Amino acid sequence: MTGIISGLNRMFRLCVFFAAALFWCVLMLSGNALAGNITNMRIGQQVGSVRIVFEADEAFDYKAFLLTDPKRLVVDVYDMDVKNTLQSDKNNIISQTRVGKLDGNNKRVVFDLLKPVFIKKAFTLKPQSNMKWRFVIDVALCSERDFKAKVGSKHAFSSRDDQNVKTASNDDKNWFFNDENKPRKARKKIIVLDPGHGGKDPGAIGVYGKTYEKNITLAMGKELKSILEKKGYTVYLTRSTDVFIPLRQRVRIAQRYKADLFMSIHADSALNRNATGLSVYTLSEKASDKEAAALAERENKVDIIGGVDFSENSKEINDILISLSQTDSRNKSSKFATYMVGEMSKTVKLVSNTHRFAGFAVLKAPDIPSVLLEMGYLSNRTEEKLLKQSSYRKKLATSASKAIDRYFNDPEIAALY
Repeated sequence: MTGIISGLNRMFRLCVFFAAALFWCVLMLSGNALAGNITNMRIGQQVGSVRIVFEADEAFDYKAFLLTDPKRLVVDVYDMDVKNTLQSDKNNIISQTRVGKLDGNNKRVVFDLLKPVFIKKAFTLKPQSNMKWRFVIDVALCSERDFKAKVGSKHAFSSRDDQNVKTASNDDKNWFFNDENKPRKARKKIIVLDPGHGGKDPGAIGVYGKTYEKNITLAMGKELKSILEKKGYTVYLTRSTDVFIPLRQRVRIAQRYKADLFMSIHADSALNRNATGLSVYTLSEKASDKEAAALAERENKVDIIGGVDFSENSKEINDILISLSQTDSRNKSSKFATYMVGEMSKTVKLVSNTHRFAGFAVLKAPDIPSVLLEMGYLSNRTEEKLLKQSSYRKKLATSASKAIDRYFNDPEIAALY
């Protein structure tokens, strides 16, 4: 009898042990299950700054700070699970992103920096519409001295520091803001169309029908303007009549209207009468670098980039800002050119290597994505006849409008509006 009781006691102790172990495992698993999830990250490029946005299924605590040797932005997130390895969108400040594990359910996201920056602000956006919780952090370029002055956890932005947390209202429809408290209202995209030549400058003249390029480009500009306005864009022409406008003034017109996109419209000509096809030009890297250097030497830098006053910055910062703006605009221009080629290829004949690069003066706005469209060759009998037809120009304009839609709907571009 004693042996039976002893055996039952041992069995009871084993049951208690396994029950405790099972309870501990369940507790650990439930702890992991209770951790929220960061499901996505995106980076929006602006002149001299980037905005990083984490999407999550719930609000979370965070701590954001800078480290040096090498330069890094570190964001610690607490009681959160990062489902996927987060990748940095293409930009000029952050080279790559790494995710590591801290203790428990805590994670560390590290952004490797290409240039010195400071943290401008960090805040949380509540869920709204089809968007989840979002944590937003803004970083901007600064000098090496200012960067070093902000390095370390003592300068961290934390969710526990009320002064550094800005929570947007639920009716916010955008994740970019003019400041911490005011959401940027959705606005129409602004496009400036530049009908080439005009007035005393006829441009190319058709060999067979004596068609003036200036007339074809103006007709095309008006056709495209009409189509785009029906789509909801705000559209301006650099000229709406037969007048001569200097090349640099055309760029200034686009800057005055704060254009989101600039397109110069032309028709080509060649000694080879058999040459045909449409082409799209963007600013070459060599021309862009030369222009950036010239801009950086100007004394009055107020209107170089979107009205930003550069006069109080050091030469080092101004050079970086201008170079960043040029590079950013050139990349966006190339993206739009790619969409143009894709849409035009569906309807009209293209030249080989359709996307080309040159130093056209009208493409040199450092802060506006710009392309130059060559609609075809007036020196070719067939294309001259086509370009004189309103139906053909409408076909070109329709394809161009579709390319513009694709450009502004591109996730990288759409994130900026």
